[in-house]
Amino acid sequence: MRVQAVVVTFNRLAMLQRLVPRLQAVEGLERILVVDNASTDGTGEWLASSGVCFETLATNTGGAGGFHDGLAWAVREGADLVWLMDDDGMPAPDCLDLLLERVERDGLEFCGPAVLAEQDPARLCFPIRLPGGTKVVHAMAEVEAAAVDGLIEGVVIPFNGVLVTRDLVERIGLPREEFFIWGDDVEYLWRAEQAGARIATVVDAHFLHPATDDLGTPMMFGKTAYNHTPSDLKHYCMARNNTLNLRAYRGWVHVLLFWLKTVWFYLFTRPQPARIPLSARAAVAGLRGDFSGHRKYLK
Repeated sequence: MRVQAVVVTFNRLAMLQRLVPRLQAVEGLERILVVDNASTDGTGEWLASSGVCFETLATNTGGAGGFHDGLAWAVREGADLVWLMDDDGMPAPDCLDLLLERVERDGLEFCGPAVLAEQDPARLCFPIRLPGGTKVVHAMAEVEAAAVDGLIEGVVIPFNGVLVTRDLVERIGLPREEFFIWGDDVEYLWRAEQAGARIATVVDAHFLHPATDDLGTPMMFGKTAYNHTPSDLKHYCMARNNTLNLRAYRGWVHVLLFWLKTVWFYLFTRPQPARIPLSARAAVAGLRGDFSGHRKYLK
């Protein structure tokens, strides 16, 4: 099995310099492919001396564009499995071995590690909803208790140390590059689900990622949560892309519930009324097929 890593980076040279040596030490990894989203912090110059394969894009295409190009590149290079991650992640030394073991044993096509908060590895970086119910968990102990034969079936945090098979890419295509950021990973996961892919989190495989307290902010008296971000760029893309994902894969009822949550959150939970018209503009633009609106928030 030919395994290649794809790393997408943008202006985080220090983190990239931490990640690449870890990947270079992983046995069984045929090639490291770095997609540089037109960084301006010396990333290109460092990559030229690093010994890894890299491609510098003409403009910043976001994580979505980077993973679109990187996954296509790995498949062209003949990879049977592609290991996807951003520059700010850090796989445990045995992460890839544990994922490969379950791919070979269980026929997983889209699998990933438990993504742990770098500041507190006893907690997940991104909360997950356990299969077969509505319970959302943050504690790693709860994930381990819920695992069946070491797996959380049907759940994965895309593009954070996930392994994707070449066969699945050939069946479902590449990530939607026009999404830029936020939602491209979920769309790819839901597309894989729709195609009947075998998906799971391998609980013993670990991947560290910087945590933010804003993701999964409780709202409506603790009955649900909202992925708040202080960044207008991220929020615009989230409002646009989540609207499109829910419409395509879950239906209009879920779209309406998402809009209701957005209004509630920015009126009552974190009062920020200006976020409501911003969200509406983003959603309408997405429904019209306009993916240019986020550019005004780029710095």
